[in-house]
Amino acid sequence: MTAQDKNENNYSKVWVADQGDGTYKNPILYADYSDPDVIRVGDDYYMTASSFNCIPGLPILHSKDLVNWKLIGYALSKQKPLEVYNEVQHGNGVWAPCIRFHNNEFFIYYPDPDFGIYVVKAKKAQGPWSEPIMVKEGKGLIDPTPLWDEDGKAYLGYAFAGSRAGIKSALAVCSMTPDGLLANNDDVMIIDGHKDEPTIEGPKFYKRNGYYYIFAPAGGVATGWQTVLRSKHIYGPYEKRKVMDQGKSSVNGPHQGGWVQTQTGEDWFIHFQDQFAYGRVVHLQPMKWQNDWPVIGIDQDNDGIGEPVMVYKKPNVGKKTFPIETPPESDEFNNPKLGLQWQWHSNPQITWGFPTTMGYYNLNCIPAPKDYNNLFDVPNLLLQKLPANEFTATTKITFNSRFDGEYTGLLIMGLDYSFLCLKQEDGKLFLSQKTALKSDKKGIESESKKITVKENTIYLQVKVKAGGICNFLYSEDGQKFNPVGESFTAREGKWIGAKIGFLALREGIINDAGNVAIDWFRVSNEN
Repeated sequence: MTAQDKNENNYSKVWVADQGDGTYKNPILYADYSDPDVIRVGDDYYMTASSFNCIPGLPILHSKDLVNWKLIGYALSKQKPLEVYNEVQHGNGVWAPCIRFHNNEFFIYYPDPDFGIYVVKAKKAQGPWSEPIMVKEGKGLIDPTPLWDEDGKAYLGYAFAGSRAGIKSALAVCSMTPDGLLANNDDVMIIDGHKDEPTIEGPKFYKRNGYYYIFAPAGGVATGWQTVLRSKHIYGPYEKRKVMDQGKSSVNGPHQGGWVQTQTGEDWFIHFQDQFAYGRVVHLQPMKWQNDWPVIGIDQDNDGIGEPVMVYKKPNVGKKTFPIETPPESDEFNNPKLGLQWQWHSNPQITWGFPTTMGYYNLNCIPAPKDYNNLFDVPNLLLQKLPANEFTATTKITFNSRFDGEYTGLLIMGLDYSFLCLKQEDGKLFLSQKTALKSDKKGIESESKKITVKENTIYLQVKVKAGGICNFLYSEDGQKFNPVGESFTAREGKWIGAKIGFLALREGIINDAGNVAIDWFRVSNEN
């Protein structure tokens, strides 16, 4: 099947980067895959990204052409230490990872800014992946990147999180054991970025033509640029050069990602752009080498600094076309396994919910925390990334409430959030919109006028417009949808974009809580 065939069942209806004419448009992933890193193994490309507190973590995406990406699994089923990540840890957990293939094994190095640098390994990208191994302990050590040299020696580059380490805007390199499982204490600082490269971080180590290269973003998440360092010696001294910035383009802060070379010798760079409520979306840029320096994007004024492209010829991977593929969004819940698009806000517990063979997902009404203020500290939120700048999401659910004080709903979650709340009160069901602003600052939920609902099977819908403008609707027959509440503007979470999905909670503890049967969740481009 070629890209032009566009199978209706397996690709997004709201964002496809492959334009079907030999070109692609950016972003290649209009979703929050922040701090992306990429490698090629034979004819296959693999990407991973930050996942912070969302579990499963460390997503693994696969592509044949760098444009069409399929989510194939995760490298982290639970986040350790368990006693920490069994509770919500907004903005903590997995920061910028680095994926490599060495000695016929996949390695992902990832930092936890509160504990240190870990590695997980696998023979196949789909897994199974090993348990995390601590490579270098230390609070504030982030953004690890390994390099195995031709002589068999191994090295680790990394950066510092000022919020934990008390220092920032510096990169360091140390040696590792050849197996890449333990870093040594021979650290050397290779750049102090305070003068010209503030907040330099996210390094990626490479070697080419006798030079050691470190690709490193600087200047901050939403406003930064891409810097490259090079040296003939692993510990430097390193020269530096800016190789990509926003220029005259509309892409703010284009930086932090990975370089990859195709089978035909073309060079490409994958990076993020911070789009706030939509998260850090992923772009693909052409890359050229000039005098042993990379230029990323298109250098319009020949100053050696590229700027991002929005449309470009697809990479030459030795074959003309591959199928359209995008990460999953819609879900019919027909398989006895939770779809890969779904993540929880902490390590999941077995009682939260179950897939079934009966055509629905069973989400249980778990007691809200004793000191419940809003959803910010609730772990059992079943969520996925926003899939595009504009889309409509509709779900059919059956709410099997058993007691008063149980509720469920369709949620847009972030530092501000809003959801359609279906709740049992006095033995009856009521629907309303609940919204909390500044949930991280103990913002209190407001509630719209309640609507009496006759049946416990209901259709809930949210329409998302550019700028993250959300409008909620409901239907009792699946045909006629009525608005509920007011427009809500989605807002990012802590280092992640806003997310969409479900909640099921109850007031107080009982021995037989109610549940919601989620029949389906469908993402479309309806207006």
